Amino acid sequence: MGRRWRLSVRSTSTVVAVLVVSGALTVGSLGLLHLLRDSLRGSAEDAARLQAAGLADLVQRGVVTSPLPAPRGDGVAQLVSPAGAVLASSAPGPQRPVVGLRPAAGRSQVVEVRSIPVDDETPLREPHDDDRFPYTVVAIGVGGPARGSTILVAVSLEAAESSTGTVGAALAAGLPVLVLLVGATVWWLTGRSLRPVEAIRAQVADISAGDLHLRVPEPASSDEIARLARTMNGMLDRLERAAERQRQFVADASHELRSPVATARTLLEVGLASPNVDWPTTAADVLAETGRMERIVDDLLLLARADEGTLRIGERTVDLDEVVLEEARRLRARGRVAVDTRLVSVGRVVGDESQLGRVVRNLAENAERHAAAGVGFELVTDDGVVRLAVTDDGPGVPPEHRQAVFERFARLDEGRARQGGGAGLGLAIVRELVTAHGGSVTVADANGRGARFEVVLPTAEGP
Repeated sequence: MGRRWRLSVRSTSTVVAVLVVSGALTVGSLGLLHLLRDSLRGSAEDAARLQAAGLADLVQRGVVTSPLPAPRGDGVAQLVSPAGAVLASSAPGPQRPVVGLRPAAGRSQVVEVRSIPVDDETPLREPHDDDRFPYTVVAIGVGGPARGSTILVAVSLEAAESSTGTVGAALAAGLPVLVLLVGATVWWLTGRSLRPVEAIRAQVADISAGDLHLRVPEPASSDEIARLARTMNGMLDRLERAAERQRQFVADASHELRSPVATARTLLEVGLASPNVDWPTTAADVLAETGRMERIVDDLLLLARADEGTLRIGERTVDLDEVVLEEARRLRARGRVAVDTRLVSVGRVVGDESQLGRVVRNLAENAERHAAAGVGFELVTDDGVVRLAVTDDGPGVPPEHRQAVFERFARLDEGRARQGGGAGLGLAIVRELVTAHGGSVTVADANGRGARFEVVLPTAEGP
């Protein structure tokens, strides 16, 4: 199925802005014209009412001038008798009433007509329902001595209609220009705003696995695009560090596995080249190297599961004190160092017993490897957590290396000797397993000499 064609962000923004502005201006212009037309027509009606009321007052007082004052513009004023005869009119004015309205005394009526008669031959146009009328006529009934008479004042609406038409024409001519100006402005502003995004996109397109040191340009601002650039550079930093760790991990794993493989191969080659080889001894040595490889592979698989988030943790209650004491008995049996368990008390946690046993064993073997004469175990339950500490009286861990010792294949220089032991994965596994159990592990000095590794886990009873 082909890709759906879509407008670019710049085009979409421009089209939407043009449509919204066009709609808003059109509605606003129509509303303005409607209000302007109603206002001008209302002003003409008010003027006609005012003059008609004045004339009616004069007639009631018996003061009638002839001709009557004419309304402004093209308008007519009339005094009509009860019989329909024009008694007085503005000059020049028709001799027939402009409309046939006859309101009662003191009442008024308003009507709009298309035209008014200008002489006796012009027929009278009756009011009708047309939406455009050039005249508005106000009729007021007269009381007093002239009771029954009517004052008619007709005012032309041509000025109102003409003004409305002029404004409408100006709006019709100006709106397209304004809409085009808005569209051009939005197009330019959007293009300018998206220019850093395009620069970021182009830079990201050039970044490959071998170019993770490259970074996208960061605009000198604090807007969303600048934050996007900083976020992407932060992501590239993390990717670069992850790739570097992966390369180092592969290199270290290859180095660690190559050593037992080379040792086993050498033993076999020497055995094959020597006619008097002690094959049981050679087989035992090869088996030991194979076991070492197996342990490294198991450790790597565990760390891989931790990276993938597939490391499964049991939910059984574990007596951690029993696990610690069992490991202490194992160390005593080897007889290399003195083991102190006097500070071990009851501690119960929830988790996987075999994995927690691996945590204790790795810490114990690390302490034994670096101890001068003794290893100590401490276990105490305090304030909703179980604290496990494994100490030794060795050279300790310098403060600047106390985070690095938990990295994979990380070993201090003095620990890299073959007699020093492991592959540098033990403490990394401790951190992963403790973290998976909801705890933490740290390293500090042990009473001024040696190292103290402390594991904090939530208790089985909860806080």
